[in-house]
Amino acid sequence: MEAKPHPRQKDRLDRLHSYDILDSERETDFDDIAQLASKICGTAISVVNLIDADRQWFKAEVGLGVRETPLQTSICSHVILEEDFVEIPDTLKDPRMADNPLCNGHPGLRFYAGAILKSEDGLPLGTLCVLDYAPRTLNQMQRDALRVLARQVMAQLDMRRALSANTLLRQEVDHRVKNSLQSLSSLVSIQLRRAQHKEAQRALQTVQSRIEAVARLHSQLYRTGDRMLVDLSAHLKEMCRNMAHVAPPGVHLSLEAEDCDAPAGQVVAVGTLVNEFVANSYKHAFSNGRTGRVTISVAHGDLPGTLRVTCSDTGPGLPRDVDTSKGGLGTLITQVISAELGAELDVASSSDGLQVSLEFALEAPEA
Repeated sequence: MEAKPHPRQKDRLDRLHSYDILDSERETDFDDIAQLASKICGTAISVVNLIDADRQWFKAEVGLGVRETPLQTSICSHVILEEDFVEIPDTLKDPRMADNPLCNGHPGLRFYAGAILKSEDGLPLGTLCVLDYAPRTLNQMQRDALRVLARQVMAQLDMRRALSANTLLRQEVDHRVKNSLQSLSSLVSIQLRRAQHKEAQRALQTVQSRIEAVARLHSQLYRTGDRMLVDLSAHLKEMCRNMAHVAPPGVHLSLEAEDCDAPAGQVVAVGTLVNEFVANSYKHAFSNGRTGRVTISVAHGDLPGTLRVTCSDTGPGLPRDVDTSKGGLGTLITQVISAELGAELDVASSSDGLQVSLEFALEAPEA
């Protein structure tokens, strides 16, 4: 006897297909559950079974050797119309199985027990079931274990679906953010070409460098997935590679950075500081054909849990009348340090070059 469709068959199938699990490869997590169910219940067969529109498909199986069978011979298609747990001590005494060739054949499936796999909204997707070739019953411990293992199957399915949804969401967000940053960068470039005053040009260049730093960080954050920390050294290496291409002739940019993960906000702040220092050095320290070196260093600080960032160049240093506390290095640097890193900027200037450094405490990532 073929089972009737579930009363909410369309909703049930929609929910099943939302898991995107049908016809997927075998996975150890599900295989282990099927193996454990078979051992606990002492049965020859155990199946993680999902009921599709015209077939039953096995995500994991022990003792069958196939991945799907027709719905016409499915015991589980009857079971999903019942309560959460169904046990059939002798299938030949159940009128639903009287003409089922899997039960009447030799050797026939004479025993069945299954815990229904239900979605959060109560729709039955399939079963975790055990079968055997002789009539028998389970004890209470075995029934309880089968129920627990069925909940573990659903936990795995729910986790897979959540991860898949998260991946799709991140891809959509990544696409939107990239487009927004590209549009913003293009707009700033247009305004920069039209700007007549040096102050306006300088402000727009600062904004553009900030956008580029955020774009680089976004790319790295997307690659790291769900990690709460960002590889600071990798971020600075990519930044310095890009800035090295626009260095004045005869000026070399180098980076010495210890491996270190840091929260995204602090990575942005350090990146902005480095970007601003290098841009200032290119413009002011190595004008009129002067050659030399710009060096960026990131190392663990003197105190536990701190980082020290040092930026230096071999230019002529700052003019004597420059007050660094009032923006001689660019007000953006001061703002970033005070607002985002909470550290004082140490400035040392001489005829042999300029050096700025700071030491700040690494923040713990947000939970």
